Formats: sequence, C-alpha cells, structure tokens
Amino acid sequence: MPQPPHRVVVAAFPGVELLDVTGPAEVFSVATRVAGSDRPGYLVQVATADGGPVATSSGVRLLADLTLDAVDGQVDTLLVSGAIDLSGGGVAPVVDREVTDWLRTAAPRAHRIGSICAGAHLLAAAGLLDDRPATTHWLTAARLAAEHPRVRVDSDPIFVRSGRVWTCAGVTSGMDMALAMVAEDHGQALALATARMMVMYVKRSGGQSQFSVPLSVQTDTGDRIDELRVWIAEHLPGDLSAEALASRLNLSVRHFSRLFRQRTGTTAAAYVEAARLEAARRLLEESDRSLPEIAAASGLGSVETLHRSFQRRLGTTPAEYRRRF
Repeated sequence: MPQPPHRVVVAAFPGVELLDVTGPAEVFSVATRVAGSDRPGYLVQVATADGGPVATSSGVRLLADLTLDAVDGQVDTLLVSGAIDLSGGGVAPVVDREVTDWLRTAAPRAHRIGSICAGAHLLAAAGLLDDRPATTHWLTAARLAAEHPRVRVDSDPIFVRSGRVWTCAGVTSGMDMALAMVAEDHGQALALATARMMVMYVKRSGGQSQFSVPLSVQTDTGDRIDELRVWIAEHLPGDLSAEALASRLNLSVRHFSRLFRQRTGTTAAAYVEAARLEAARRLLEESDRSLPEIAAASGLGSVETLHRSFQRRLGTTPAEYRRRF
C-alpha cells in the first residue's frame, strides 16, 4: 500500500512575497515528480485567513486551498511566508495578526515548522523562536533581534535549523531550505535530482553566507573607498596592509583608517581578512586545488593562517567546509 504524501501547508496573507510561497512549493512539486509514483511525495496547500484569493506584493493573486481554521489533521511541514514593507522610505516586516494568532495553536501540532524570509517575525511574534537560533532577511534581522531579545538572531546564514524549527534568509533562500527538507525526508540523491531539474545550485546550504563581503559594505558609486574595495578583491595575494592601502589613496594611515571605518563600518584589516576568507571559501567549493594553493591564491598566505581564519570566523576547518559544500 503506497504511503500518503508529505503534507505541506503554507500560510499566506495579503501583500505576501510571491516567491516566498511559490518557491518552496515548486521545490516540493518537482521533488514529487522526480521521485515517481512508487515513493511518497508532497501535497502542498496554501492557507489564508478567509480562504479567498490573496494579492501578493508583485500584484499576482494566489488562490488559497483552504482557510487557516480548516487546517486540521496531520501537518508534516508548516511554512510561514513573509513580506517586507518598503513604503515611506523605511523597511518593516509585515506581521499579519491573524496568521500570528493562528500559529500559536497550529504550530504545536505540526511535525516541522519553518519560515521564509520575514516570516520569521511571525514565528517570533507567536513565541515559537524563543531561546532558539534563527535567521531572516538581512534587511530586517536587526529589528528581529531588537523586538525579540530571546531569539538568537544570526543575519548571515542561508537557513538555520533548530530542532523541528527552521528559518531562512531572504526570498529565494526558501528554495534552498525546501531542498534541505527534501534531503532530510528522502535523502540527498533526490534533493540533487530536484536541484538539477530546477537548474539550482544544490551546494548552497545552511552555514553559507546570504550575502558576499563586498555586497555587505557597498558604498556610493564613485566613492574612493568603494573603488578601493573593488581593487582589493582583484589583488588579494598582494600587500593589503593599512600602510599600503593608505598609500594607494595618498592618505595618511590614520586618516585612511578613520575614513575606511566611516564608510564601511569595519576596519581595513578585518575587511581584507573577510574578503580573503570568502575567496578561500569559493575555491574550496568550486575547485580541487590543494590547501597551500588556496591559501596562496586567497592571500591568506599559509595553511596555518587558513585554518586559523576558518576556525575563528566559521567554527570549522577548511577540509570540513569542503566536505560539506
């Protein structure tokens, strides 16, 4: 007798990000088709407060399968989509009160729960992230930490799993999280086949950064520090000491150091190390070069320095990082 499909319920509300709902849904749908009829797949249902059509942030309307109150029986995975309000020049997560109230009673009945993007704010408002590590879109991570101090917010990872509770970063990372759920349910082989079918980068996983070092400290076009940042990325093996960088801009070391921190929020030394570490991570993910070669190409110099940087910043070794990613 065939096993019943894994039931996934996605909670949505007016103004929700379209891809927060359809991205994970498509991953589960493709996984079902790839798995074939002899293996249990996924049944995805969209639930809203009134069960009617919902206008998303893009203007595309979603048709719900059922109302929130009608979600009964076994729910294997309960996902909460999110939305970010950018009106008025500000950035604010949308916290739908009806969905939040419903989560307090519905979430304990689900085998696994998760949020996509700013949906983490709804889980937090319902008390479901207290004393847990969690992530969300980098734009709203600081606000999540400020409004919910019991949540251990980390703005960097693509997704975070804490027991049965999963949270992920912005928008498309919901697809990465869904792929990881497929791997947990059915094994890595099916997740890989699903990613190939969707032309996705299956290696991007929890623990990898949701934004690059250069992107995280972008400044205005034409800014000398911004131009220097681009130059640094192209000359990682070279002399990138504060003295050398200051000389390149014809500034004193003291003035350069103050200007760099003012423009980027970090020191030149910390930025250079982060940029070199990111280059090393990329080489570990995408090449079979040896550790001495990677240490030299990234500018970290020696395998010992490579190991120290990975342990201090990522809490792992280069070899373990390569094995995982």
